Amino acid sequence: MSYADQVFIQNVKDILEHGVSDEGMAVRPHWEDGTPAHTISLFGVVNRYDLSKEFPILTLRRTYWKSAWDEISWIWQKKSNNIHELNSHVWDQWADADGSIGKAYGYQMGVKYQFPEGMADQVDHVIWQLQNDPASRRIMTNMYNFQDLHEMALAPCAYSMTFNVKGKKLNAILNQRSQDMITANAWNCCQYAMIVLAMASAYGFEPGELVHVIGDCHIYDRHIELAKKIISNQSYDAPRMWVDPSVKSFYDFTRDSFRLEGYQYSEFNKKIPVAI
Repeated sequence: MSYADQVFIQNVKDILEHGVSDEGMAVRPHWEDGTPAHTISLFGVVNRYDLSKEFPILTLRRTYWKSAWDEISWIWQKKSNNIHELNSHVWDQWADADGSIGKAYGYQMGVKYQFPEGMADQVDHVIWQLQNDPASRRIMTNMYNFQDLHEMALAPCAYSMTFNVKGKKLNAILNQRSQDMITANAWNCCQYAMIVLAMASAYGFEPGELVHVIGDCHIYDRHIELAKKIISNQSYDAPRMWVDPSVKSFYDFTRDSFRLEGYQYSEFNKKIPVAI
């Protein structure tokens, strides 16, 4: 059984057995038919993945990791907030008529700030620090910009990364205010693990830990039976993620720069509704 599967199974069991329902409360999310989307949730879940040992992808069901990379590269490389520059349709329901999601996600990553090295955006500053000041304890990004929240189609869920170099290893913390366990957990783990692997490979480090800190960790009411089915599926050993060592700039990575070797997974074809 892969370690990612073990973590996911334990998270789901903990939520179902010890989580608190928000039934009876006024909630923002709703289903496509207009029904309020209630959850069972836990607060303050912390998961740790050693990327030097295995890539944290579920085998309990298939994770489309190439599409996951497309979305995270849309945010971190293209720094875009327009769905017409994204290959998947995961953001369609939040976009306006022009395809914009407002001042969210990629928009925030592209804003220029005055740093010691000059004007740069957050991604460029991370890269500069890894190359010039790896001992820094300030290698961070943050997309939760309060003054722009009113112009965002959706406030960032995964909003902050903190990178840290220990010895030769590059570690990172992903802070997430809210996590839909069934639709998004596997996706986010793959995305930010690939960010760490890419940064480590390009700038001369070894992959270390990805620590995933989740504020509100929840399962939606219409996902409960689906969650039980997923964690009952067969688990396989973790596959290996190969990263092209010839790529020396984060911006040059594409999904073809990665190769997932030996990925086995259980089939799961049930449609998972997305709360809006």
